[in-house]
Amino acid sequence: MMKIYGANGGGYLSNTYVLVDEISGEAAVVDPGSFSPELKSILNSDEIKKLKYILLTHGHYDHILGVYDLKKSYPEALAAIGRADGDCLKDPARSLATHVEAVQRPLEPDIFLDDGDTLSLGGKTIKVLATPGHTPGGVCYLVDDEKLLFSGDTLFCLTAGRTDLPGGDGLEMMKSLKRLYSLEIDYDVFPGHNRETTLFAEKTRNRFMRGFN
Repeated sequence: MMKIYGANGGGYLSNTYVLVDEISGEAAVVDPGSFSPELKSILNSDEIKKLKYILLTHGHYDHILGVYDLKKSYPEALAAIGRADGDCLKDPARSLATHVEAVQRPLEPDIFLDDGDTLSLGGKTIKVLATPGHTPGGVCYLVDDEKLLFSGDTLFCLTAGRTDLPGGDGLEMMKSLKRLYSLEIDYDVFPGHNRETTLFAEKTRNRFMRGFN
């Protein structure tokens, strides 16, 4: 079994998640918008034996600004990001940090992700699904046997990610949403902002997905 903990991603109203494989104690952090006291407290719990991954759904500042400090505290944790968003970790203009005058310390990703890649966390497999549109290198993370979907800024409760920022593409976003619509498992969806939902609920209620029926 996996446990999921939520933490505030900083002052930008983004969501950070911590996945913990209960058997091995291995953990992954998804989208650390900041290395907040709340996140530190979760990672310091006795049930976490090793922070294995820092998983980024895309490269915008409000999802990555905590990576540098997280890596300083957990140097063995591997930072993974979609290949086309890789430069966002070292270029504050690409991450849009310069747009909000946020301080970003550059670093190199440890893993560049491509569609179909898999990562192991304890006895569980995390699948990578490329979902460009909000950014060119946006990805979602799927844990099929736990019915978990971490959707970043691609799919939200009742809406979808914006495409009017640099690198955004409305056509690609619709293709990505159609890929999510085609999934047959009713995943619990953990988005990059706002509240959790389920994939089947979004298939019926989300105005961006209803048209695929």
